[in-house]
Amino acid sequence: MKKRIGIVGGLSPESTVSYYLYITRNYAERYGNYDYPEIIIYSVNLENYHKWRSIDRWDLIVDDLVSCFRKLKNAGADFGLIATNTMHKVFKQVADMVDLPLINIIDETALKAGELGLNTLGLLGTRYTMSDGFYQERLSKFDINALVPNSDQQEVVHKIIVEELVKGQFLEKSKNRYIEIIHDLISRGAQGIILGCTEIPLLIKKEDIEIQLLDTAIIHSEAALKASVNLNT
Repeated sequence: MKKRIGIVGGLSPESTVSYYLYITRNYAERYGNYDYPEIIIYSVNLENYHKWRSIDRWDLIVDDLVSCFRKLKNAGADFGLIATNTMHKVFKQVADMVDLPLINIIDETALKAGELGLNTLGLLGTRYTMSDGFYQERLSKFDINALVPNSDQQEVVHKIIVEELVKGQFLEKSKNRYIEIIHDLISRGAQGIILGCTEIPLLIKKEDIEIQLLDTAIIHSEAALKASVNLNT
């Protein structure tokens, strides 16, 4: 029997859809039927999360995520995912407070990088993901070094995410700006690029960049699919 997947989504809706589609479509493609895992999605109020992080009230984010996972567990979820990178800043606090196994997006990305033989990666994401240090610290446990854009570039990356990508706006000029920033990271030694915001892969595709892109939404979704059908060995 497959394990039921619980996803805290809406952070943003655009990337939450990619999780759902990846899991269901890839199961059907691999197994030739539509007996894919059951998925429960709890879509949160994104405006609250933007407000709380802007005033540095991560405790309120922890409280809300814990509440979400308790509801998912009560609804029958066997394990859970936070379908965004930024909120993994408080992953440990949340995981310690809920009686539900959670899959960490940073750990899964690090494992994928290891499979590919990559140990120096560029990191793109929200301002918090790039500058707060939690992502780099977690990656370092896997002997992976993360390079981030400079402060001006970080502002560009962050602004495009919150003003365009989460709204489903994918502009060519923004894509070109991202590509410029990625090329700068490559010149600094990046062997691959972590698309460390689950909306970025909706704008930047593998054919746009000459080195390996690590799509965290897909990596996270794949880990959930494997965990559901017991293929984690």
